[in-house]
Parts: sequence; structure tokens; C-alpha cells
Amino acid sequence: MQPDFIYGPVPSRRLGISLGVSPIPKKTCNYACVYCQLGRTNPMTNTRKMFFKVQEILNEFDYVLSKDIHFDVVTIVGEGEPTLYLGLDQLIRGIKSRTDKPVAVITNGALLYEDSVKEALMEADIVLPSFDAPDETLFKQINRPHGDLKYHRVLEGLSEFSKQFKGELWIEIMFVKGMNDTDEALEAFKKQLGKIQYNRLYINTPVRPPCEETAVAVSMERIEEISQKLGGLSIDFLVSEGFSSNIEDDLLAIKSIIKRHPMNQYEIQSFLDHRNCKEAYKVIKDLKASKDVKIKSYRGYDTYQIKV
Repeated sequence: MQPDFIYGPVPSRRLGISLGVSPIPKKTCNYACVYCQLGRTNPMTNTRKMFFKVQEILNEFDYVLSKDIHFDVVTIVGEGEPTLYLGLDQLIRGIKSRTDKPVAVITNGALLYEDSVKEALMEADIVLPSFDAPDETLFKQINRPHGDLKYHRVLEGLSEFSKQFKGELWIEIMFVKGMNDTDEALEAFKKQLGKIQYNRLYINTPVRPPCEETAVAVSMERIEEISQKLGGLSIDFLVSEGFSSNIEDDLLAIKSIIKRHPMNQYEIQSFLDHRNCKEAYKVIKDLKASKDVKIKSYRGYDTYQIKV
């Protein structure tokens, strides 16, 4: 069975071994972040839709569960913005009725001002919103939001949700060199973060090839400084273990992962080693020769992703 909605498990630097659920079409989002590893958003939309039937996703989830694969958490993340999925509340309830593992939702947080989105996310155990800008100017520069989205409304929505949500709220800020990493921006972040009730704050910077070449990673020394100033935790630079797939063919298994989650050369080698692949060299050679695979050198290593 070729998966359409479920992928992994994949390693998550925050959540452990994550079984991913993608309930939206490829690159469907209401942001066009300069650092996005999936490339430019297309289509850009701010309208919630029932893109797929909930039961279709749950049927595939049941199939994956039948394979008795180890994972620590189920992560609804998608290839864009998962809160655009109108059946999100039904999907979370359906997953929770099938597993006792926690359900996490990774979101840009843009739609938290909508009551229906807040209510849907109340079903989750962990919600991980991004919060990359302390003001309207940087919001437009970094996240490049849909025209209907206004910074003050997004911030108010996140603040209100944080006070109502009973689960774990983990905020992540993606720092981009020369944009939101200045001392002035950090002071503004402190002020805005004071309006949000969160359990953890993660500090990150692009470690995979970004959408725009202008999205340059901040040095690890600066990330450590930022972490100390904001009281956050810096995310480790490299994860090389934990990818998994129930697809037997090694090449197809890799492609099923990099369709949604780019892998670097070390992660691919570790994945093949874990599967006891006897012809890893040939698999990697075939991967490089595949016309549907894009290879990009970034920060000293090659990253593989399906072309879009």
C-alpha cells in the first residue's frame, strides 16, 4: 500500500519518533515563509476546506498501525498548514480513539483567531505554533502571509488560545540572519512573548535548504545567545537516526519520506543502515539519478527532496 496521508516515522528534534499525518494537498498554506523547506507556497489560501475525507485518512492510519511500527507521537503537520483542513477536529478524535500515543499538531498559528480552529486544536495533546515575528513588518518579511491575515489578529489569536488550551503549548521561533535576529527584534520578542502562556520555547534556524536564498541561517553562537536572552531551548543542528517506512523497496521508501520531509545524505545512509540494506551504494546512486529527485547542497552537505 503506497501511503497518501501517513508518512514515517521520522525523527523529530522536539517530539522523538514521529508518525506523520498530512491532511492537506501539497504546499497548500496561508504563509509563504522565506525559510520553508518545501519551496514556494502554491496554492496560497486562507480558506478552510475538507480536502480529503476523514475516513480515508483514518483507514490508512489503521493500515500503518497494523504493521506494529514503533513511534512516540502522532504528528499532524502536512505539507503546508494543517489547520486549513476542515475535518481537523474529527481527525484528531479518530486518531486518539485508535492509539494511546499523544497527538501533536504543528501549525503556523495564523488561524488561531478563529473559534472553530481553537476548538479543533483543543482535542490535541501538544500544539506547536510558530511565532517568527514580533511586529507587522517582520511578519510580512519572513512569513509573507495571505493578504487576509493581519499581525495583530494572529498575535491575539495565539495569546487567547494559549490561555484556554489545557495541553502542552510549545512555541518555535525560526531565526533568519539579518531579519529577526537583531537585538532590537529580541527586545520586541520579549514583549510579545509575555502575552503568551507557553510550556516551552524552541529557538531554531534553517538547517535544510530554504525556499529563498536570502533566508540565511544564524550562527550557532548567536542562537545560543538568543536562547539565553529569551529563555528558550536551541534545537540541535543535526538528526541522523529514526527515519522509518513500511515500504519494502528501499528506494521507494526513501522517496516516500522525502516527498514531505527532506533528508540529508547522512540521514539517508543511516536509514539504509538501519534497514540492513546490502546495496546502499546502488540505492543512493539510483536516488541521485532519479528525475523526480532534487539535490541541493546546503551548509556542507547534500539534501534530497522530491521535485515539486
